[in-house]
Amino acid sequence: MEEIFSQLAQYFEYPFVRYALIVGVLISLCSSLLGVTLVLKRFSYIGDGLSHVAFGALAIASILHLNNSMLLVLPVTIICAVILLQTGQNAKINGDAAIAMISVGALAIGYLLMNVFPTSSNISGDVCTTLFGSTSILTLTKSEVWLCIVLSLIVCIFFILFYNKIFAVTFDENFARASGTRVRLYNLIIAIIIAVIIVLAMNLVGSLLISALVIFPAISAMRVFKSFRSVTICSALLSVFCALLGMLISILAGTPVGSTIVAADIIVFLIFCLIGKVRRGSR
Repeated sequence: MEEIFSQLAQYFEYPFVRYALIVGVLISLCSSLLGVTLVLKRFSYIGDGLSHVAFGALAIASILHLNNSMLLVLPVTIICAVILLQTGQNAKINGDAAIAMISVGALAIGYLLMNVFPTSSNISGDVCTTLFGSTSILTLTKSEVWLCIVLSLIVCIFFILFYNKIFAVTFDENFARASGTRVRLYNLIIAIIIAVIIVLAMNLVGSLLISALVIFPAISAMRVFKSFRSVTICSALLSVFCALLGMLISILAGTPVGSTIVAADIIVFLIFCLIGKVRRGSR
């Protein structure tokens, strides 16, 4: 055990490791806060859809040789989040179909463009890194870390200030609308914030695994707790814990960061399922 701690202390001397831990904790925290809302609104896979959109936008940014891909990826993902929200309310195309259409289309076009207009000799490596977040979390610059900190603070402040409105919109949109809440506006803001989180999370777990950050902590907390506040707090704690645990194991064992974090989320979910069954059985 002492050898493990000394090894970790040695790794912490490197700035890129500290950057990765800071960004990982912030992204996991933001994902869990709005993840509860998305799960309860049965819109969990918007994260999956938007992550594929971000992949397609990132492919275009790499082809255009943009120095800062965020300038293209973030606006495109936000626009698609708004389109998904509007299309999901269309009687002709339901939310699940809209997500499937946009996500699959963006993923296919992004991969096609990366092959037709290759920007490096290792296309498979570039795709793997983008999809699974293999090493990108360890190559963050100081400006990217500060950007993540600022955006994460905005997300947390929004959630705290408008907690009651989010609660009302999550559980009963008709009642919230009748009580004077601008439901459409808050749904739009939530969709935009989710898009921001998705773009930030691509560096952590990759575009294919982002939904795990949104879904697993929320459904794990729901196995044990029932109130919205308790589930949200527990989800945030679990998400941060799994992110830290996954990144530390990844550093020590040399495993892929994103996959290790998701594996930790799965184990915690199984533990909370067992705790929930024990609690229900004892009543």
